Amino acid sequence: MNYLAHLHLGGDAPAQLLGSLYGDFVKGPLDGRWPADIEAAIRLHRRIDAFTDSHPLQAASRARFPRERRRYAGMLLDVFFDHCLACHWPAYAAEPLGQFTARVYQVLAATPTLPERLALIAPRMAAQDWLGSYRDFAVLEQVVAGLQRRLSRPEGLDGAMAELEALYQPLLDDFHAFYPQLQAFVATERA
Repeated sequence: MNYLAHLHLGGDAPAQLLGSLYGDFVKGPLDGRWPADIEAAIRLHRRIDAFTDSHPLQAASRARFPRERRRYAGMLLDVFFDHCLACHWPAYAAEPLGQFTARVYQVLAATPTLPERLALIAPRMAAQDWLGSYRDFAVLEQVVAGLQRRLSRPEGLDGAMAELEALYQPLLDDFHAFYPQLQAFVATERA
């Protein structure tokens, strides 16, 4: 799961929203650098990632990609599933997507100390509405290009957008099968 799904699943309180994002920016052991409620949300983020990475439906989704792409399939699915969530948001959330993303951006803007990399991108995230823009499939091309820039072998994602387009419906079906299970897992973890 990528930013939008983690934020959706992590809880509504500001600390939960922050921790849901921090999970992608804070690595290693949690040693009290962050308030306890933020660290709890970071731990939940990590459990969501572990559940997702080990789930049979995710393995089946990764297997849809050509063999040479499977090394990168997890990253592509994270981004694509955020697209699916944004497009089908009313099926999974009561709060309108625009209202939810505005609330996330307000929390980020009101937080004086964000993890370094998040502090750099948070203003752009809000100004360009990264979370809401996932609805537009064309935006995924920009996201994949950003992933490529961070890879040691960027050519591994050459042609990935054409594959996502060709696999769109089966991957969308996979998302609809998987996401309710992920929501149930998170509900149990948070209880």
